[in-house]
Amino acid sequence: MMITLPRQLASARRHLGLSQEQLADRAGLSRMAVQKAESGATDPRLSTLAVMARAMGMELMLVPSAIRRDVQQFVQSGGRLLGQPPGVGAPGSAVDEVLGRDA
Repeated sequence: MMITLPRQLASARRHLGLSQEQLADRAGLSRMAVQKAESGATDPRLSTLAVMARAMGMELMLVPSAIRRDVQQFVQSGGRLLGQPPGVGAPGSAVDEVLGRDA
């Protein structure tokens, strides 16, 4: 079974302990709009999914297919350049820098 964006957002909502109604309130949507978007019964608008994501503290990012694998590897590495040895002089994690953490 393919993991879809609506399924990922539903999983994130459950992980945050939010009901569909609570997410709808945060997002300014109806509970029915959230339910329909998550169900996959219809093809939800990207704008609806983006509003749902923002209401959970996330942003959607569209990535060109040609660089998807590289971006995915970069994110999975914690924001470190692949092939860069750790240690003195190595670049820090982009994730740590964005979050203001010491590497």
